[in-house]
Amino acid sequence: MITLILGGNKSGKSTFALEQLDGCKAPQAFIATGKSQDFGFRQQIIDHKIERSSTIPVIEVDTNLPQSLINAKGLYQSVLVDSMDFWVFQCIQNGCLPEQCAALEEVLSTWTGPDLIFVSVEIGLGPLPASSEARAFVRELGAVNQMLARFAHKAYFVAAGLPLTLKNG
Repeated sequence: MITLILGGNKSGKSTFALEQLDGCKAPQAFIATGKSQDFGFRQQIIDHKIERSSTIPVIEVDTNLPQSLINAKGLYQSVLVDSMDFWVFQCIQNGCLPEQCAALEEVLSTWTGPDLIFVSVEIGLGPLPASSEARAFVRELGAVNQMLARFAHKAYFVAAGLPLTLKNG
């Protein structure tokens, strides 16, 4: 089963995702896409580590998320990927987003592996960004979120810690 959890920054989406992971089969893995670039984000990563079980291995990825999912197939029953916005950002910075998105779509189109839970920011709810780089990021992340939603069996939008079911089945 593939689940997509969307929400804004600090909406409670990661906490909800961990609750969903708790209901999944073990062994479980956590794929982290974010890299700490500053003190504030480093603290956020530490806070997230405290929230989740220390028995769940963390796999850090840069741009090659599709290969990491393939590698997880034989090892885990459930995998949580948090968060797709960081992955998209890394792929844009490294000039490999089209190739990595195509590879991710190919992996998901034939997915028979462990349960997957994807967390991503729903970024298009605010005003149109002024810079062309920010607008490009919004477009690319929106396209990735839509692609994940097509493959998802379940999808949720989390606001103020409250999940709203977007898709179920």
